[in-house]
Amino acid sequence: MLFLYNLTISIAGFFLKIIALFSPKIKLFVEGRKNVFSILEEKIKAEDKTIWFHSASLGEYEQGLPVIEKIKEKYPSHKIVVTFFSPSGYEVRKNNTVADVTIYLPLDSKSNAKRFLKLVHPELAFFIKYEFWLNYLKELEKSKTPTYLISGIFRDNQMFFKWYGGFYRKALNAFTYFFVQNEKSKQKVESLGFNNVIVSGDTRFDRVNAILERDNRLDYVENFKNSQPTIVIGSSWPKDEILIAEYINQAPDYAKFIIAPHNIKQDQISDLLSKITKPTILFSEKEKKDLSAYNVFIIDTIGILTKIYSYGTIAYVGGGFGNPGIHNILEPATFGIPIVIGPNYSNFAEAVALVEIGGCVTISTSAELKAVFDQLLNDKNFLEEKSKICKSFIQDNKGATETIMKLISQPFDLIKVLNLKK
Repeated sequence: MLFLYNLTISIAGFFLKIIALFSPKIKLFVEGRKNVFSILEEKIKAEDKTIWFHSASLGEYEQGLPVIEKIKEKYPSHKIVVTFFSPSGYEVRKNNTVADVTIYLPLDSKSNAKRFLKLVHPELAFFIKYEFWLNYLKELEKSKTPTYLISGIFRDNQMFFKWYGGFYRKALNAFTYFFVQNEKSKQKVESLGFNNVIVSGDTRFDRVNAILERDNRLDYVENFKNSQPTIVIGSSWPKDEILIAEYINQAPDYAKFIIAPHNIKQDQISDLLSKITKPTILFSEKEKKDLSAYNVFIIDTIGILTKIYSYGTIAYVGGGFGNPGIHNILEPATFGIPIVIGPNYSNFAEAVALVEIGGCVTISTSAELKAVFDQLLNDKNFLEEKSKICKSFIQDNKGATETIMKLISQPFDLIKVLNLKK
């Protein structure tokens, strides 16, 4: 099976180069990996001490960031190496300031894994949430590098739990410790014969809680809001926007709407504009305009949604009518904003939990959307109740980073003393 895995990686590498001729995203994926080893040779010297973090994409990077920042504080003389698998992560965070080196992870071939780890020679390695690359893990185990999974999630449909997944299960021997998000994941890992696992929680709660300590002011949003009830629509997709536009067009004039689409391509922004009849202004056209005169503010740029949530009375988080589902609901929740989402959220533990306790409301139709928006706008007690639930949800679940840092504070001695691995 391992032979087939390596063969698949090799074949995938070949076909990706062909697909890159027609797909801009895959072109970034392929082109971005061409100079990885030369970059490492330039920036990492043999005498350097390094720590490696790997994330699949942007969401996993943000999830791991609280730990990256704490590790950087604890090991100030080490170089931090951050790798991404996906262009949607690397292209957004390639200029981050927390890492000394930020690059794509070369495809998981035997030769790539050996060469990468020889150049990086990490003293500690961290994988965030759920990416498991077998050759990299095999080399980390061979070199006895302390390796951690943080904010891990394990589900029945993963390869580890299939009858033919023995070679995948074996790769888990590389991990010094599994820090998982919930009890179910802990039980799944333990069912494979591992007892070096603890429920630490989700580091994203620490990440979003830290947002409260930052300056979230945006003068132009404040001018637009003009002290009026404001509904923030974050990371919306076309299916979300059909319902949203229908509601906006018949909403009371005192209500304000800020829409930050997931995709800001001009044709999609134009399509959204064509659906809305209320006075609307684009972020790109805001200069020298009286923003308070508009009902709808469309954010045709990226990177400011988190701050915008701080101005919201209500939040609608998009993606719930598509696959894999909704986007980040924790950012609006940390500001104590009631959240409305579409029906596809079952793969997101935080959404399931927040729906169950009543801080988040799910809708499937325009009638349901209208009903919940109207109630939140007109029923102060209902609004305050939902707000308190969301705020408490974040506060009650923070602390995963602290748990992780305590257990890796002396990683080399931890294994010897506790003998945690079977």
